[in-house]
Amino acid sequence: MAGVGLLALLDDIATLLDDVSVYSKIAAKNTAAVLGDDLALNAQQVSGVRASRELPVVWAVAKGALLNKAILVPLALLISALLPWLVTPLLMLGGLYLCFEGVEKLTHKWLHARGKDEEDAARREQLLRAAAEGGVSPAALEKKQIKGAIRTDFILSAEIIVIALGASQGAGITTQAAVVALIALLATVFVYGLVSAIVKFDDAGIALIEGAGTDRWGKVRRALGNGILYLAPKLMKLISIVGMAAMFLVGGGILVHGTPFLHHVLESLTHAMGTISGGLTAALFNAVTGIVAGIILVGGMVLFERARERFNGKPIE
Repeated sequence: MAGVGLLALLDDIATLLDDVSVYSKIAAKNTAAVLGDDLALNAQQVSGVRASRELPVVWAVAKGALLNKAILVPLALLISALLPWLVTPLLMLGGLYLCFEGVEKLTHKWLHARGKDEEDAARREQLLRAAAEGGVSPAALEKKQIKGAIRTDFILSAEIIVIALGASQGAGITTQAAVVALIALLATVFVYGLVSAIVKFDDAGIALIEGAGTDRWGKVRRALGNGILYLAPKLMKLISIVGMAAMFLVGGGILVHGTPFLHHVLESLTHAMGTISGGLTAALFNAVTGIVAGIILVGGMVLFERARERFNGKPIE
């Protein structure tokens, strides 16, 4: 009897691991957009830090990111257990946020160019004044930068966890807990491990050039170093572009599958298509839906901001 019980337990564990694997693949695919965005944002957050402090700053932000997920994962599982009807609305909000952020990134240069320049100038002036008065130290600025990066990570982590929870919504609570915890851990390791590599990428190029001699091997090292320095900024730009495209694909996909009308339209479009053509059509439909939703949200935000500025500009009678 004990042997039978052990075999049954092993069978249950194998089934659980199989379910976790299946749902984790779906969750990883759906969270790819946020991971790309998280990677690009965190690499930008660390930029400007002294070379000797880059890895300690990344490690400090990574620890804060783990703490964020330690708070968000139990909260998400609690919502799934007690208020399961809330998962879909939260997932839709996450999709809308991805679409909004994608369009906002595309239009930021034109919508906020003047305000951003004024903000940066004011910030530089404030920092210079504070530094002249002895009120700002490099350590204090670094600490502030770390706190800002952790706050950004909290928002993106919430998106990742909600999307992972939605991807495993049809599973039991044990499978959901394993999937969400696994995705949260892998996201942290992936993002901050890759950020560490990216911020040190240009340092590797500089080291190759500085240590190059005049022989043939030295010329090879110098060429490799120059190649790395050339590719480093382009790599960051590529990550940003891929992440932005994934925002529309994933965000739009969430909206399409969560809206019966749009889901029905997509099914009617791809019904008679093959696997490849149907997949490409679905991806294009999701992307267009995401772009349209983002444009509507950003347009609404711009109108609201202008209305608020006009209202605040009027003298109160």
